[in-house]
Amino acid sequence: MSSESDESDPGVLTKAYRTVTPGYKSHPDSEMNVIGLTYFLVLLVLLVPLFPFIVLVWAISKVLEALTQSGVDE
Repeated sequence: MSSESDESDPGVLTKAYRTVTPGYKSHPDSEMNVIGLTYFLVLLVLLVPLFPFIVLVWAISKVLEALTQSGVDE
C-alpha cells in the first residue's frame, strides 16, 4: 500500500520527455519598444495641436452646465 501512494504522488517527475522545439532563451524585446515609442510619438504629435481645442470645448461645456444648473435652482 505504501508503494501505491508513492507512485500516485503528482509532485514527483518520473519521466522526462524529449521535445522537437528548441529551448527558450530570454532576450530584450527592443522591436516592440520601438513600436510602442513610435505609437506614443504619433499620438503626441496629433494631440498636442488639438489640446487647446479640447480644453476650449471642455470649458464651454462646464460653463453651459453651470448655467443650466443655476436655471434649475430658481
